[in-house]
Amino acid sequence: MNSATLASLSNLLVPTATVIYTLALLAHTVEWSSGLRVRKPAEQKVLVGADGAEIPAGADADGTDEPDRSSRWQQASRIGVLLTVLAFVMHAGGVLTRGLAAGRVPWGNMYEFAITASLAVAAVYLFLLTRQRLEWLGLLVTFVLAATLGIAVLALYVPAADLLPALHSYWLVIHVSAAAVAGGGFTVGGLASILYLIKSRAEAREADGKPMSAALRRVPSSAGMDAVAYKVHAFAFPLWTFGVLVAGPIWAYYAWGRAWGWDPKEVWSLVTWVVYAAYLHARATAGWRGRRAAWVAIAGWVVFLFNFIGVNLLLSGIHAYSGL
Repeated sequence: MNSATLASLSNLLVPTATVIYTLALLAHTVEWSSGLRVRKPAEQKVLVGADGAEIPAGADADGTDEPDRSSRWQQASRIGVLLTVLAFVMHAGGVLTRGLAAGRVPWGNMYEFAITASLAVAAVYLFLLTRQRLEWLGLLVTFVLAATLGIAVLALYVPAADLLPALHSYWLVIHVSAAAVAGGGFTVGGLASILYLIKSRAEAREADGKPMSAALRRVPSSAGMDAVAYKVHAFAFPLWTFGVLVAGPIWAYYAWGRAWGWDPKEVWSLVTWVVYAAYLHARATAGWRGRRAAWVAIAGWVVFLFNFIGVNLLLSGIHAYSGL
């Protein structure tokens, strides 16, 4: 295929992936919405069986549980995961054909950063799904993926073009790929931390006698989600350290003749590193668990997002080659 055909194929695959991620989001929305209603204790009914024994509402007269919405939840969850896998394949094809059309790695402008970084988020999520059951993250992950690709397609798109001279280096591949995978880990960890706060609050309310929704009962305990968030951050942080604080300065030295110049992107990359270093250090030494650690993780994700989006759009510097 020539470059024009590859570019057209990429322009078809990326929007298609966006639509499929949106369908996956709808499937996970059905999964969650099916269990959001909570029956208050005063609303619960008690049935009386043939033998005069009381049977809780939601059970048949023979005492067995009636078919509830769990099968619907499971089916919607499976559909959401399958659609996410399909969208990921389309997404990866779109990124690959974009790179082939440009004759270089596909992260030379903001549009390419967006589609590549979101691909890393999907890859980290799907990889973790092969290790443990993380379907409960599907709603938030597919929302982030659909929103990111939608914005990229509608607002950030630019035709494929050659790189700026400063970007012609194999360190570009090392630096950006490590940062993108780390960003995928930070995103999954941040989303897990958000759900942790929701679950822990529901657990506290349940301890006070207030019932928890069936949807939240299906997700792991808050302690389990806290552990997942910690493991993902522990995986992502070394990659960010290497990609940003090792490979980045080496590339900067060869590109601009200095390893560090307090450029806004460099500063906010360092701020991101400091926040996540504080999170991991507090977990390891101060024994931080729970809400305090989750808020620090979420703060780190917000700083990372500003570094990824805000610096490119709002600030100026030698890294401001967003293509907008």
